[in-house]
This record gives sequence, structure tokens and C-alpha cells, in this order.
Amino acid sequence: MNRKIRILEVNKAYFPHTGGIETLVKQYSEELGKYKNIEVRTLVCRDGRGKTYSENINGVKLTRAGSIGTYFSCPLSLSFLGLFRKMSGNADIVHIHVPFPLADLALLLSGYRGKVIVSWHSDIVKQKKLLTLYRPLLKYLLDRADCILTATEGHIDGSEFLSEYRRKCRILPYGLNPEEYLNISKTPFLTKKATNPDCVKIFFTGRLVYYKGVDVLIKAIRRVSYNCELFIAGTGVLENELKEKVCRYNISDRVHFLDFLPEEQLKQAYADCDIFVLPSVERSEAFGIVQLEAMIYGKPVINTRLPSGVPYVSIHGKTGLTVQPENHRQLAEAIELLCRNENIRKQLGKSAHERVMTEFNEKIIIKKLYRILSGEVNL
Repeated sequence: MNRKIRILEVNKAYFPHTGGIETLVKQYSEELGKYKNIEVRTLVCRDGRGKTYSENINGVKLTRAGSIGTYFSCPLSLSFLGLFRKMSGNADIVHIHVPFPLADLALLLSGYRGKVIVSWHSDIVKQKKLLTLYRPLLKYLLDRADCILTATEGHIDGSEFLSEYRRKCRILPYGLNPEEYLNISKTPFLTKKATNPDCVKIFFTGRLVYYKGVDVLIKAIRRVSYNCELFIAGTGVLENELKEKVCRYNISDRVHFLDFLPEEQLKQAYADCDIFVLPSVERSEAFGIVQLEAMIYGKPVINTRLPSGVPYVSIHGKTGLTVQPENHRQLAEAIELLCRNENIRKQLGKSAHERVMTEFNEKIIIKKLYRILSGEVNL
């Protein structure tokens, strides 16, 4: 009997830490572990300060390296370096999710000689000082990688680093499990919170931080004359500033802040909205899994034409509308158009659902990943 392929998944954090990459690493760890010829170990850093510990979550053998805190969004952990060296020594493939400078350093110091797969989720955009120090280490990682996985062509085209490594790149979209979304108890979650229950319900969810562009969305809503209301789910450093802006614009009856929503309520919100908007303004928004979560429910998406994977997920004129980043007038026009045309909303929403089922279905994605890791696809 052939020995199992031993894979080490490496990321900054893991469930219950919330984030698109953390969700993806959880998905990979759980689903790859179901193949009889694959053995998965997962190494991450723990949230906050504390010592190393190991646990088993839903069949995933997980090690959380001790940490002394976070600097520039990167965990500080000496124990991670030792754990990486030890665990990679028993691995055939190390799969690193970037950006994560500590993992790149750990690979350099480990002496590991096996196969390295890199999942490139985004460039470092905001931390320019960190990037200056990190650049040589990042180049080492990309030179060392046997294969670089990106979710869309936009990740390659919009990256400052990937163009010279294009021959190593393989497209592997992010996916979701339709059954987890479609088998929920649907309730008029947003309708119950609306000032006017007959309004067109516009939904956004995400962290309230600079690159999400929620301030642009609020400016756009102010300009829309049709009977619509905006529902914002999420928290973040800009929350108070955004609430003050809503009050200053005198649109508190049309904009509702829902705070953080648990998973079940979040799905109900997607299912009950009429339009989903992702108004991001920086390529820090590399993909936008939230688009898929809205599209699976047959909702049209308004996104922005970023030099990233965002406009590759929901396609302009096919599954939604795409506008220029930071252009609140253009965003308002797109919202107004969809609000006034229910038939267009339904047509785009139907195509959105079909796109997720055929292009972003978790089962299809995991099979592609398995073929890459098992050697069925030439690297």
C-alpha cells in the first residue's frame, strides 16, 4: 500500500478567527483530510498572547503556535519557527497562505527540501514599511515555490510581484458549499428591521475599515431617490465615524447598522436582501468571498473595478454591475438602476446563482486542489 501524501497547511490564524482566508484554510484542511491517501496537519499562530497548544477541530489536527502579540497584522512567535521546522520535516508538501512573512522566514530557516505550494491571496498594500523589509524574503518564497495558486487572473495581473512568476501560477478559485447556504430557514430578517418594509433592501457585510469603501456607499445612498434602504453588518475602527456621517446626511431612517451577525443570521440577511454591494476602494480586497455568499442566493452584486480578483467574481452585465472605485455618483446610478428594474435584478441574480454552482462550488474546487497536490497536474 502506498504511503499517504503528508501535507502541512500553514496560515496566520484559524477558525474561530473570522476572515476569508481563515475560512478557506479550514475548508482545505477539512476536505483534503477526507481523501484516504492524504494526511493533513495545520499550523497557525494563536490569537493574542499565550502558549502553544494542539487540538482536533472537526477532524483537523491543528497546532496553534504561542504568540507574544501582533505587529503590522503579523503574529510574533518564536515557537512558530521551531514548530514549522519540526512539522515540515514530516511533510511531503508545505502549503503556505500569504501574505504571512513569519511563514516565509520559517521556510528559509527550516532547511525544508520538499515541495512548496503557495496560495497567493493578496499583495501587501497598506504596510509599505513592512514591505520594504519583507521584499527579499517574499522573493525567496516565490523563487522557492513549485506552484503559486491564485483565485483569479486578476490576482496575477494586479500584483506587483507575480508577473515574472506567471509560469508557476495556477488558477484555483475560492469556493463554497451550496448546501450550507441553501438549507437554511429563510426569514424576512432585513425586512423586519426596515423603516419601510416595501423598500428595496441593499446589503453590505464586512469589516468597517478603510479599504471596504463603506463611506462611499453611504454617500451613494444619499443620492439615490428610489425607495431603498441600506443594511450594514459588521464592526470596525470606522464604525463611529460612519454612523456620524449617516446622521449628518440625515439618512438615519434609510441606513441601518446591524453590528456583527452570527452565521445563521448573516445567511438570512443575504437571502432577504435585493441587492448586495461590495464598494471596496483598494486592492487589499483581493477577491470578496461575500460576493459568492450573496450570489448563491440569486442576488445581483454591485462591485468595483479594482486591479484584483473582485471584478472577476461577479461579472459586469452578467451577474451584476461593476463601477469605478471611490466613485459615489457612479455607484448611486448603479443602485438606482437595479432598484427601479426588478426584472433586471432577477435576471442578473439567476445568472449569479448559476455561476456559483458551476464555477465556485466547493466540491469542484477541492477536486482541482487534490489533483494539484497529488501530482495529477504537472507543475
